[in-house]
Amino acid sequence: MTAALAPAVLDAAQWRARRLAHEERVDVWLTPHLSRRRRGERHPVADFLFTYYSHRPAQLRRWHPGAGVELRDAATAEFGRDYRATAAGVTLDTAGVRARRGESIAWIRSLLLATGGRAPHFGCFGMHEWAMVYRQTQEELRHNAWPLRLSAERTAAVVEDRGVRCSHFDAFRFFTPPARPLNVLTPTRETQHANEQPGCLHANMDLYKWAYKLSPLVPSELVADAFDLAREIRTLDMRASPYDLAALGYPPVRVETPEGRAEYAAAQRGFAERAAVLRERLLAAVPA
Repeated sequence: MTAALAPAVLDAAQWRARRLAHEERVDVWLTPHLSRRRRGERHPVADFLFTYYSHRPAQLRRWHPGAGVELRDAATAEFGRDYRATAAGVTLDTAGVRARRGESIAWIRSLLLATGGRAPHFGCFGMHEWAMVYRQTQEELRHNAWPLRLSAERTAAVVEDRGVRCSHFDAFRFFTPPARPLNVLTPTRETQHANEQPGCLHANMDLYKWAYKLSPLVPSELVADAFDLAREIRTLDMRASPYDLAALGYPPVRVETPEGRAEYAAAQRGFAERAAVLRERLLAAVPA
């Protein structure tokens, strides 16, 4: 364990300003989603981070300062059971949180270290989304309210011609049964640490999951940064998918063409660079 450091101190005006800034930032994302939910509307791109991941909107909106920060003139009742009183306010009970969740923290740290320690690969060209619709009828599609850009036969031909090089288990598990043998790997939960690599869109999107699972040890601003990156990655993921979402304002990245593959790989590299910074920030927030 690292040596304990004296906590940083935020006076009431400072921490309330940070909390308000966080709430205003995430409300830009939460308000449209909650409005659609009240109307019973589904959005095939924007809803993903709220439906696939288990972090509820209210949890994303709630602000935490992170470990090692004392909040002056704050009360434990306002911040919850993970906080303890100090002479001047409250601070996170870091030792208590680590004692309860030590196994999970260690697992996440080891995955982040393993993923970040590998060379990134940029040759998948988003075929995981194509493998999720491979040889399905329109009625069977996950987002069956939206058409495919190509016919079912042409979509299948792209998958078969390009092949699938997916290393991410939580993408692979949604492949259609006939698509699974086309993948060069057979990822499992047990081999996740051995397979995940830092060029993968889904591995980088999952930094949001690891950030909120490490909360409240990490500051909520970092969770929001990870959400923001995941939101942008999701947009590329679906623009490069076989779905025709142009009517929603998502022009396709035509990965079935050389030009589209080049566009995809360039964006993928940019996301990998940004994800590497977030990965290091997460590791620094929960030292071994």
